Amino acid sequence: MRKVAIIGVGQSAFVRGYPGSIRELAFEGFREAMQDAKIATTDIDASVVCSSPEYDKQRSPAGVLAEYLGLTPQPTFYVETLCSSSSTGLKLAYSLVASGLHDVVAVVGFQKMSEITSAESQERMGRGADIQWESPFGTMMPAYYATYARGHFLKYGTTPDDLALIRVKAATYGQINEKAVYRKPVTFDMFSDPDNTMSGPVASPLRVGDCCANADGSSCLIVACEEKAKIFSKKPVWIKGIGAASTAVNLSGRDLFSGLSVGIEAGKQAYKMAGITPKHINVAEVHDCFTIAELMAYENLGFAKPGEGKELIRSKETYREGSIPVNVDGGLLSKGHPIGATGGSQVRTIVLQLRGEAGAMQVKEPVFGLVHNIGGVGLYGNVTILGRE
Repeated sequence: MRKVAIIGVGQSAFVRGYPGSIRELAFEGFREAMQDAKIATTDIDASVVCSSPEYDKQRSPAGVLAEYLGLTPQPTFYVETLCSSSSTGLKLAYSLVASGLHDVVAVVGFQKMSEITSAESQERMGRGADIQWESPFGTMMPAYYATYARGHFLKYGTTPDDLALIRVKAATYGQINEKAVYRKPVTFDMFSDPDNTMSGPVASPLRVGDCCANADGSSCLIVACEEKAKIFSKKPVWIKGIGAASTAVNLSGRDLFSGLSVGIEAGKQAYKMAGITPKHINVAEVHDCFTIAELMAYENLGFAKPGEGKELIRSKETYREGSIPVNVDGGLLSKGHPIGATGGSQVRTIVLQLRGEAGAMQVKEPVFGLVHNIGGVGLYGNVTILGRE
């Protein structure tokens, strides 16, 4: 197995209504990654295109995008694991390069969610659950995560105020992230103001401020073998550990009091492969589609013991200056969540952190960074550990 590095990263701005086609949207992230890597399309041996197809009007988008991006006649592959599609795409690219089948692979994630209405989007999200036994009863993504929140509240004494603190942190960094869709300040008092949108009920105990927003966007990662990485890049970032897991679709087959099992299992695999522990992680991107998801991730990844994740946010240990900075680019709560592009955006943030190029969001001299990307309501989980050396 060959060593594998990321040599280029790119992302479009995440927006609520992109005016162009999916081709043009994908090109924005791809162009930035190619400029970052300083390579030509002829240097790329294969591409992996990632999205959640129920939001796409274009069937089989991989071939369409590969043609538009100038990546034919090289092979292209299509990957879908709901919200974790582009981190699954990175796992595929890693495998293709580590095995020696290809030397340089582009991972392109995209989603143009504005092509359908909000009502249609919610219906499709509901179909990410079991269409025979769960989604026909009207369950939606906020309700599913609200169920996990209720479990955490009952078992550990967590409160809505703890979740509000996570959103305040997200907005702190979202304001300085030029790629984020939501760049307004959020204060703790907004959650107790009945006239403020942030306090509006969605699925108890989750409020508007606890939920991320749909968005249009694209991301791109350029992955290379060690030989090519050292030729093309002055600052390659190495894939040190990579883990993935899945679980029962129906919530009736899960433990709702221990967080997301796929995050726990994928994390164990990634830590073992990298030969490190949670204490070695200097900066992390976790899947915060809802505030409770970030809180659970603290515990599932070993940053805190079960039930003690709330202490990290109360003491601001997950802020940029804290012991384990988490989502200091604003996370999904501020950036928005263009499903197929989300994982690639998370990886981009960690790559920039490890290269010392994160600007106002930069953490002090990180050596290891972690990306935690969840698909659906914890149906799929990917954890990737990146390192400077």
